[in-house]
Amino acid sequence: MSSGFLTSPPGAASLGVLETTQKVIEQSREVYLDHRVLSDLAREQARGTLSRPGWDPRYHFYDGTLQTVLYFLVLDSLNFCFWPAAGTDRWEIDYEGERLSGYYGLAAALKQAVEDGRPVLEPKYLAALTGNDLRSLLGGRGLLQLMEERGAILRETGQVLLENFAGDPGRLLEPAAGSAAALVRLVAAAFPSFRDTAVYDGQTVTFYKRAQILAADLYGAFGGRGWGAFRDLDRLTAFADYKLPQVLRHLGILNYSGTLARKIDRLELLTPGSPEEVEIRAHTIWAVELIRRETAAAGLKIEAFEIDWLLWNLGQQDAFREKPYHRTRTIYY
Repeated sequence: MSSGFLTSPPGAASLGVLETTQKVIEQSREVYLDHRVLSDLAREQARGTLSRPGWDPRYHFYDGTLQTVLYFLVLDSLNFCFWPAAGTDRWEIDYEGERLSGYYGLAAALKQAVEDGRPVLEPKYLAALTGNDLRSLLGGRGLLQLMEERGAILRETGQVLLENFAGDPGRLLEPAAGSAAALVRLVAAAFPSFRDTAVYDGQTVTFYKRAQILAADLYGAFGGRGWGAFRDLDRLTAFADYKLPQVLRHLGILNYSGTLARKIDRLELLTPGSPEEVEIRAHTIWAVELIRRETAAAGLKIEAFEIDWLLWNLGQQDAFREKPYHRTRTIYY
């Protein structure tokens, strides 16, 4: 695919995600996209054979106030690395008759904690959170990876809110002035754990996966109103994780070299920030961006984050799990 086709649209420079990942694709050695298959999927989407995703409120806390904003800040602070380490059982919870794991399990566990009167939405509590506190909050069975890092992140979240925003999440959102892109930048600047970048061939690559998800989650939870009203959701890109590449690979859009494919299929760990891992994430972002452009050209306007939601939902189906996802132990996704 020519590099000219991978041109960032006007206005996208606000986050730097498309620009920096474009450079990765131009130099990529282990990952590539099949544009023919990508175009076929985009045309299928434009014909309406794939359903447009909506917001599922069942597992999320929502009261329409800044408490909801803080809930999503806490949720997306911990929104990473849900796959089980070798030799351990997957972490999961029982919630209203369902067995949940991953993002929905985390969302429901935190919602239950709030509804039970636990102080998980109090910055002072977060700032002093212990490992035992966190394990008690989440509950469930099995092992959730990176628990020490998760506790440290929540303490950081509480401390930053107290020291920089007087414990008020509204003071974090207000300077964004209704801009999702501005909110992503503000969150990444304020909270070190949200600064999702890497270095590839000596150049900084920006992903901002969890910060972008926070903006999209607020939009979804508030129905595009109040604290979820953003005028520039088109600035958001895909949220580069491990589930979307699995789906895109199943669809034949994302392809790996033989060496990388064998590593992933053997469940070998990829080092965070390694060239292979950065290439997978960069191609994920651009696969979604190109699907967005082609569906728009075919007459359907759908944003990159909505395509992300659609693909992520597909990834919850067994049919899209025939080949494993890549495994990287990281706090970023």
